[in-house]
Parts: sequence; structure tokens; C-alpha cells
Amino acid sequence: MPLSQLENLFRRIPAVDQILERASVLAERYPRDVLVEEIRRLQEAWREHIRECDALPESDFLSELERSLEELERPSLRRVINATGVVLHTNLGRAPLSGPDGVSGYSNLEFDLEQGVRGQRDVHVAGLLERLLGTASIILNNNAAATYLVLRALASGREVIVSRGELIEIGDGFRIPEIMAQAGVILREVGTTNRTHPRDYEEAINENTALIVRIHTSNFRVEGFTGKPPLTEICELAHAHGVPVYDDLGSGNLVDLREAGVDEPLVARSLADGADLVSFSGDKLLGGPQAGIVAGRPDLIIRVRRHPMYRTFRVDKLILAAMERTLRSLYLKRYDEIPALSMTLATLEEVEGRVRAFLAALPAEAVFELGLTVRRGRSMIGGGSTPEQSLETAAIALPCAHPEHAAALLRTPRPNGGKCVPVVCRIEKQTLLFDLRTVFPHEEAELREALLALPRECVG
Repeated sequence: MPLSQLENLFRRIPAVDQILERASVLAERYPRDVLVEEIRRLQEAWREHIRECDALPESDFLSELERSLEELERPSLRRVINATGVVLHTNLGRAPLSGPDGVSGYSNLEFDLEQGVRGQRDVHVAGLLERLLGTASIILNNNAAATYLVLRALASGREVIVSRGELIEIGDGFRIPEIMAQAGVILREVGTTNRTHPRDYEEAINENTALIVRIHTSNFRVEGFTGKPPLTEICELAHAHGVPVYDDLGSGNLVDLREAGVDEPLVARSLADGADLVSFSGDKLLGGPQAGIVAGRPDLIIRVRRHPMYRTFRVDKLILAAMERTLRSLYLKRYDEIPALSMTLATLEEVEGRVRAFLAALPAEAVFELGLTVRRGRSMIGGGSTPEQSLETAAIALPCAHPEHAAALLRTPRPNGGKCVPVVCRIEKQTLLFDLRTVFPHEEAELREALLALPRECVG
């Protein structure tokens, strides 16, 4: 398009003063400088549209400005209904939380109420962890930080022995060899990818050995001709040479879940087997907020806590409040108060009963029109834990002519009187599946509303 025509189109973009005159209602809600800034942002967006399309946008400038400001007020981090059946859905925040207490207003975060002096923030969870694990512990902001700090505090400049089969990579490119390099330790690999023997560890121990580290491969499994010594044997060997053992467990299982079909190592078992230190995540099988917990020998815990980098990784009061609530429920065996555990422990019969009750609460004509049925399948634990393990479940099946489009509409619903909750589901071929295992009972009414609001041309 000739430059003169482009300039003519640019002149048709409303000026800042023109919009301010028309936007008296907006001026009552937003500061003038914010309005001016957002108007200028939108003006530039319209200029870019003209450059690309040789035409003005079809939308009304003022209406688009109103939508932009409303979007600015709407929180980006929002509640969603997780109907995927993945309990620890990494993209949806892993373990869902119940509401923590003690986070509004002021709190005794670092204040000893009895003595009237400054206290330590660890105390709010330390007692519960000691009851659960029988030993000292500290809490950090995630297990990656725990791994780094343990290595940095206990083995910087010295050798750390690890089986080659445990040099793993987890989400977002976190690789054990690289974190060891950053922690300043010398990696000593032993064994092979699929088999490591006790003699491999023994032959590698020398005067510069600081730690033997065992790393739980929580996000994959190697099958076939494989083998590695049990932790008890590794600990006996290490302790005979005066070397401590650090067991990086990752998923943090504090409850025996074998009855639910989940076989993951217990933290307490690692400590009982002789591990001097263990670390694990707070937001995986433990069912709490994102955190990393290090537990074990008190003298080693003190060394980790006193390291200058400790303050870099410590948690805030929101995490402590949520973790304290979770640990208390764990200790008192009130698993129904921990959503991730409650979802994991739910039986097929319980989930299927909820699905049938959900459909019965819908108008019969809507069930027929949408073609809703009950379908059995599998739920996943997820969150980088329990590879190749799943749970029997039941889901609401919705046959769909355009499943991707329908799923997108559910994820991005239009505001309706201020109430609009995104729904995330699974797609299997031409069917949307809504697994109630990961849907809270109080969300069922919202899910019904979302299903009934789907355009009929998308389904069937």
C-alpha cells in the first residue's frame, strides 16, 4: 500500500484526548496515567495491524480498550477445574491445596510468642516433620534447591559417587550432572546405565569422597537386564568407610499407597535403611505446596542450614502455612483433608458413583442431546512421579465432532456475570473425557454449567 494511504489509515486511529472524552466511565475506575498508557498501547497495536493487513481493525477502539482494562484486572493465576484425571498435574500446579490458615494480616512467622523474642520460621513445621520422620529437618523452596544445597554444603570441592543409571534429567532441563557441577562437587560415576554393583561403589571410595548419593528415578523406569544394590547395602558399605549417604527421593511419599496401586519408596523407609540424609518434594506425593524438605542426621542438617546459600532458598509464610496444615493432616491420618491424597486413594467404585450421580443431576434431555455416557479408564498420578503406574477410574464421555475446538471453549469461557471457571479435560480421538477423580465435589455444579453451555454444533 502506498505510504500516503497508510498515513491516512493511521490518522483514523482515535487520538488519546478523543478517547478520554468518550471514556468518562473508565476514568472513574482507573487512574488517568493508566488510561493514557493503555490507550497508547492499543494505538500501537492498531498501527501494527494496519501495517500487516492494510486496513483498520474491525473492532471498536473504546470497546477493545474496555476489554483490555478488564483483562488487566482479572488475575492471571486463576482457579481451573482439572477434569483430566492427572492428580499431580504439573501444568495445573501439581498438588491441589486446601486453604491455609495464618496468612492474612500479621503472623508469628519469626516470633516466639511464649518468650517474646525473635524465633525461627522452621519451627512451624519442624515438630510435625520430626513426628512423621523421627529426625531433624529443614524446608526449602523446592527439591532442586534441596539437592543443590546439600551438595554445596557437604561436598563442595570433593567427590560424590553416583550410579550412572541415576544421572537423570527432570522437567525443564534440570540435569543431575549439571547441578553437581554448579554445586562445585566432583562427580564420580560408577556402574553402567542398567547395572551397578556394590563393588562399584567400594572401588570408587577414596580419601576425597564426601558423599554417596542415590537418586530415585521417579519419572521413568528401566526394565529388563537391570540391577542395583538395595539402600541398606549401600549404607553399610559407605558407613564402613565413614562416608555419609544422601538419598534424593524426589516424589516424597510419606504414606503407604500400595493398596491404591501406587508403589513408591517411603521417606521413613529410606531413613530406617540407613540413609544419613533424604530430600523430597512437598508438592508431589506428600500433597502439599511447592517445597523441598531435607531430613536426617542432625549434625548434617545443621551444616546445610548454616550454609550462606540457605537464606536464598528459604520459604515464605504462605508456603509454611500450607505445609503445616498438610503435615498436621498427614500425622493425624486425616487424608481426606489433603486433596492429592484423597484423590489418589479414591476407589473406582467411588469415582464411578460420582460420575453416575453427576449425570443423574443433569436434565435427561441434555444427557441424551449431548450423548453423555460413563466410560472406565485410567487416572495418572503425574507430577514426575510413579512412572508407568495408574489408577482405575471412571469418566464422563462426551462425543465431539470438533473436540479440539470444544476443549478450547471449555478452557477459555466467556465471563458470565463475573463467574467463569476454565475447565481442562482429556481428548481421546473424537471424545472429551471428564475424570471426576480430580474434580472437587464443590466444582461439579460449575462443570455441569460448562457442559450445558457448549454450542451444540461442537458436540454430537
